[in-house]
Amino acid sequence: MQRLLMHNPIAIAALWIVGYLVLTLFPLLVLLVYPAPVGRGFWIEFSVALGFIGLAMMALQFVLTARVNRIEASYGIDILLQFHRYTSIVAFVMVLVHPIILFIVQPETLQLLNFPQAPWRARMAVLGTLAFLAMVVTTIWRKPLKIPYEPWRASHTVLAVLAVGLGFGHAVGVGNYLGLFWKVVLWSAIMLVSLWLILYVRLVKPWLAMKKPYVVEAITPERGDVWTLALRPLGHEGFTFEPGQFAWLTLNITPFSMREHPFSMSSSGERSDRIEFGIKALGDFTKRIQDYPPGTKAYLDGPYGVFTIDRYWDSAGFVLIAGGVGITPIYSMLRTAAERKDDRPFLLIYSANSWEDITYREELEALKESLDLTIVYVLRKADDDWQGETGYVDRDLLEKYIPIHRGSRHYFVCAAPVMMDTVERALFDLDVPVTNVHMEHFNLA
Repeated sequence: MQRLLMHNPIAIAALWIVGYLVLTLFPLLVLLVYPAPVGRGFWIEFSVALGFIGLAMMALQFVLTARVNRIEASYGIDILLQFHRYTSIVAFVMVLVHPIILFIVQPETLQLLNFPQAPWRARMAVLGTLAFLAMVVTTIWRKPLKIPYEPWRASHTVLAVLAVGLGFGHAVGVGNYLGLFWKVVLWSAIMLVSLWLILYVRLVKPWLAMKKPYVVEAITPERGDVWTLALRPLGHEGFTFEPGQFAWLTLNITPFSMREHPFSMSSSGERSDRIEFGIKALGDFTKRIQDYPPGTKAYLDGPYGVFTIDRYWDSAGFVLIAGGVGITPIYSMLRTAAERKDDRPFLLIYSANSWEDITYREELEALKESLDLTIVYVLRKADDDWQGETGYVDRDLLEKYIPIHRGSRHYFVCAAPVMMDTVERALFDLDVPVTNVHMEHFNLA
């Protein structure tokens, strides 16, 4: 059985889902064990159930964001973060509906909103709900509110801890379902695991990173306002990675700070002595990337991600679709395949604003000499003498170039969200199996 699971990623992913459901519902089932309060109607019990399930889901959010390699390797960071967002909203709705039902069924409980005179357990509920609300609002509307990434990330952690801690304190204070010692111990264990995961991400991982520093070897400008950041390991062997993966980068500061950023590797996965990243100048950090001189200390946490051709060794070939800086992980795939002398066919469809925005243009052309590589450039703003494709990567363009036997290849798409949505719909309309389509989203908040 164990051997079967090791070679069956779908089975492993299904087991993680079952585990999530069990952990979400098990504390509630335990709490329903004797003795339960008497003389209370269905709606009150239903309200309590929502509160406990919401609290359990909130605690499990720390598992989803702890970068546990075995979990992340089953789904990829994109899916985990999307699941984290959606389940956080579901948990928040449950936590919010919990008191609303009580207020409707037992109007006298409205007096608990009188914060100065309310008992401490009610105050904790109010403060915990407000912390949860602030966390949800600042996450969903972070960009419209113009909250910088790094302060948001720090406040997100603090608000999450407050929401879970205050929610647990409220449940203990009410005591109807936590009156027995062993029930308090069970929920305390859940809270301690959540706290440990926070400490693991914020303290243990940075400590491990400190033991394996890197140094900036070169920062090179590329077309498309992209910079190649090259690092070499300092006093250790570095790490190898599957082409297409990414790592969290901390540059010129201690890894114990919360100023780390995820970037895809652009170098070959076969080399550990020099790790390169393709970084587009978009935000405050990336616009300053060229200012760091060689010799600057850096730290990495990785590799992460399932956006890689290495997981599909039996594929007849690959269709790679990139937009803008989305070429970075795909360039890593092609470089690695060239070093390995991979003889399978590769089709690259690369969309950019103009001919001068084609990042790694010369390098991609050179790869044709060592790979069975076909490149289709798609320009949104082309000169009059341009003979290639123009406009956008849509259904008609894909139908023109992708193989007739569409289930024999695996498709990797990395681009801006609008382009990715368009390509995903087009591939579905062209009967490409959904199991053969792999998307790389990089929107952490």
